[in-house]
Order: sequence, then C-alpha cells, then structure tokens
Amino acid sequence: MPMGFPLEAFRSALQYTARPSDIFICAYPKCGTTWLQYIVYLILHEGKVLPASGSMTKEIPHLEEVGKAAVEDLGSPRCIKSHLPLHMMPHHSEASYLYIARNPFDCAVSFYHHTRGFAQHYDFVNGSFDEFFECFLLGEVDFGDYFANLVPWYKSRGQDNILFLTYEQMKAQPLETICSIGSFLGAGAAAVVRDRKVLKDVIRNSSYDSMSRDQQRWSSQRPDNMPAFVRKGQVGDWLNYFSPDQALRLADKFDERAHGTDLKTLWPEVLRAARD
Repeated sequence: MPMGFPLEAFRSALQYTARPSDIFICAYPKCGTTWLQYIVYLILHEGKVLPASGSMTKEIPHLEEVGKAAVEDLGSPRCIKSHLPLHMMPHHSEASYLYIARNPFDCAVSFYHHTRGFAQHYDFVNGSFDEFFECFLLGEVDFGDYFANLVPWYKSRGQDNILFLTYEQMKAQPLETICSIGSFLGAGAAAVVRDRKVLKDVIRNSSYDSMSRDQQRWSSQRPDNMPAFVRKGQVGDWLNYFSPDQALRLADKFDERAHGTDLKTLWPEVLRAARD
C-alpha cells in the first residue's frame, strides 16, 4: 500500500460493490494507467479534452486512494482507476475491465523515477536505481510483486468483460488500439471512434506531447528537480539504466513467473535484449 494513501480509504476500497455499468482501468503501477485513463475519458467525451478547471483524479478517481464513498458519488457509468491485483478487484460479471501491461524492464525504470519524485511519501529522493531494482525484484514496492499482478490478469484475458492491452501495442498502433477500446466499451463508444474527426482528436489529445503539457492534471505537485509524472513515454529506456547482470536477473525471474503461460510472446525483443 502506498504510504500516501489514507488507511481507511484503502480498506473501504476493498468493500466497494461494482455495478454492471462500471468501467475499471487497471494496471500494475507505471504501466500506462494515466494514458489509458485519458484515452477512455476522451472516447467517452467525443475527443474533447478535460477542461482547464477539471481534474482527472476526480473524473476517474483511484479507488484505493479515495475510498468507496468518493467513487459511489460518481455518475453512471463510473470510470475507476485501480492497481489492485485481480483477486482483490471489485467484481461484477457485467462491468468492464481494461488492463494495460508494460514490459517489466521499462516499468521498473518508470517506477524508480515515480518513487523518487514523491518526496512527501517516500524517503527516496536520493535513492539509486540499483537500490530500487532490488526492491522491485523482491516485490517490496507499492502494490507488491509485478508478476503477481500481471499473470492472473493475463490468464483471464479471454473473458468477455476484460480487455487486455500492452503499453507497447498502444505506442505502436494507437489508432487500432483506440478503436478496440471503443468497441469494447459498447455501441455508443464504438460509434464515437468510427467518426474519423473524433478519432483523430482522441489520438492527438492523448499523445505524449499533449499530456506532458498538462502535468498538473495528472498528479500531485512534484519538486522542480524531480522527473515529471508524465516523464518520457518511451519504449526501451530501460537500456539506459540496467546493468547486464540486472537485465539477466529480471529476465530469469520473468521466465520463472511466466512458466505455463505464453507471456514471452508479448515482449520477445525485450527479453532477447536482456540476455544479449
């Protein structure tokens, strides 16, 4: 549990009762949750950006941070962000669950900068990547072990009410991914993304350049000398941080935890690079 989250809010989140119309945006931390939030918001608002006076944390609140009462006050359909693992997620067979996964190497780097940047929550402003890597590998970070979150969601991806996406897929094929999200969210959203002008607006307004200009809409204030919340949005930045030994250790853990699945097919190039 993140140190900055109120304990009672976190506890009450686990008691939230999902509705059939709920839309859950799910991920392990630093895997593209904010990006997916905004894409969903844009689709549901016909490509129109969040007003200057608006707040994404209010439009699509983080369940574990605000608690169930704040979410229950939302109009329908409720859009809800969560990093909970599948077995703790409020469930309804008719609710919609979008899950976004990111390769663990880039996730670890992004998570490292995220943790450094919240000085009010963590004593890690001067922490090194080497130190963070050991915590990440052991699952001793916010929301626990990366693989414990990813694998159950991946195994459940064939269910009708779960749409499994990857960060890398969204980067490489934004148009196709946005169309698949629209189709998944129902007839109204599907009609929205069939409008070519609106689809272009969604793509443009959810781009890295657009989101990086509006940092104040995504998160709490971060110190001036810390990385921005929307930092780089790159695939492959991990190569600038990992030592060969670290890359091999995480690749070995990936093999161990992905055993019995075809998770390797998601990021074959990354895993090859880690072993080179």
